[in-house]
Amino acid sequence: MTYSMGVSLDGYIVGPDGGFNWTTPDEEIFRFWIDEIRDVGVHLMGRRLYETMLYWETADQDLSLDAASREWTALWKPLPKVVFSRTLPAVRGTARLASAGPAQEIERLRAEPGTGDIAIGGATLAAEVADAGLIDEYRAMVHPVLVGGGVPFFPHHERRVDLELVDTRTFGSKVVYLRYRVAR
Repeated sequence: MTYSMGVSLDGYIVGPDGGFNWTTPDEEIFRFWIDEIRDVGVHLMGRRLYETMLYWETADQDLSLDAASREWTALWKPLPKVVFSRTLPAVRGTARLASAGPAQEIERLRAEPGTGDIAIGGATLAAEVADAGLIDEYRAMVHPVLVGGGVPFFPHHERRVDLELVDTRTFGSKVVYLRYRVAR
C-alpha cells in the first residue's frame, strides 16, 4: 500500500484556499509520475481526488494533448480504481464505488490475485488507512513552497511510525521526491 501526493514544504497537499496549482508538474516530474503509475495495480481515492482525476477519463479525445499526456491517459484510464464516497451516486470508467470501509476493501484487494501496488491518494482517505496501520510506503513529492495551512499530507494520529528512507531524488525544478518505507 503506497501513499503518494505532491506536498508543500510545510506539509500540505492543498492550501488554505483549496488550491494546489503549485503541484503542477513540469515535464521531468510528469515523466516520473508516468513511470510510477506503471507499478500500480489498483488506485484507491476519495471523492475529491476522483473528481479531480475525472479529466483523464476522456482526455484521450483531446487531439492537442502532448505525447506525455497521451501516455499518462493510456495508463490511467484502464487502471482499476476504488472510490470512497458517501455522496457520489455512481462513478465512471474502470472505477467502482467502495462497498465497505477502507480496511475491508484493502484486505479484499490484498487477497485477490493481481500484480502491482495498491496506491492511495487523498489525505483524508490516507489518514484513515494510516490510522489502521495499512500504509507500507509514503511517497512525497515535496514542492519548494510554504502554503500556510490547508489539508495536511500526514495524518495527525497519536502514534509513532518509524520510517526507513528508500529513495530520494531532486528534480531540476528543485522539487524533492522522498520515498519512505514503514519500519516493521
